[in-house]
Amino acid sequence: MVDTQQGGFKRVWFITGASRGIGALIAEAALADGNAVVAAGRNVKAIVERLGESPALLPVALDVTDEAQAKAAVQAAVEKFGRVDVLVNNAGFGLLGAVEESADKDVRRMYDTNVFGLLNVTRAVLPTMRAKRSGHVINISSIGGYRAGAGFGVYSSTKFAVEGITESLYAELKPLGIHATVVEPGYFRTDFLDGSSLIVAPEVIDDYDETSGAVRRKATQMNHNQPGDPKKLAAAMLKLVDAPTPPLRLPLGTDTLAAIAAKNEYVTQETEIWKELSGSTDFAD
Repeated sequence: MVDTQQGGFKRVWFITGASRGIGALIAEAALADGNAVVAAGRNVKAIVERLGESPALLPVALDVTDEAQAKAAVQAAVEKFGRVDVLVNNAGFGLLGAVEESADKDVRRMYDTNVFGLLNVTRAVLPTMRAKRSGHVINISSIGGYRAGAGFGVYSSTKFAVEGITESLYAELKPLGIHATVVEPGYFRTDFLDGSSLIVAPEVIDDYDETSGAVRRKATQMNHNQPGDPKKLAAAMLKLVDAPTPPLRLPLGTDTLAAIAAKNEYVTQETEIWKELSGSTDFAD
């Protein structure tokens, strides 16, 4: 086993979905910052082509839906670098369509990756973090993880799950000296809206044309015109990890900040309107 400190690395990062998009950018930023990176993805060749070769880089094959592969990838990381300091659960994809339009096979596949895959990798990494009583679990959620809307309902439900898992991890891991943060990016100029990262429901129901149909059209117009700069997102991740007291939630992008403010205002107003009925269900004694 190689001691991380002997390699002169600042931290050891384990990043899923690291062959392209945000995952690759985070890996590049972490390497440039003097860290070691375990770059995990289904295609190791694509990882090497994107990130190159370096003593600080360990590309590993990982289908996050395979629990045995997750354990093997973490074991390889520990054997190479001695530990894992930062886990970035980034692997995932989207589904665009009304809830009724979303096919069962697509929904299950997305949950297998976005939720159960995240759990597979997290369970594989946590024992090494607990042994060191240090570490940081970062789960990539979305603007849709805080508020759902037409067209992305089922995708948002996977990110709502990620938010709940991270809230619990935050409470469970804090006494052990381990941080947990859920990152909520808005629309960033990546390939997320391309076919490589987003399934568009093939069934189209005309009754949803003004709701999810409008979102389908907007997604096409927005593709590669999103307001967020993905390189700045990667840089923000380094600042997050360097922070002495990382937050439970980190929204990224002015669109996410606006969405959070709008939902909070809506919930406050609705709760106030219905509070009499809401408070009427306790036992009288």
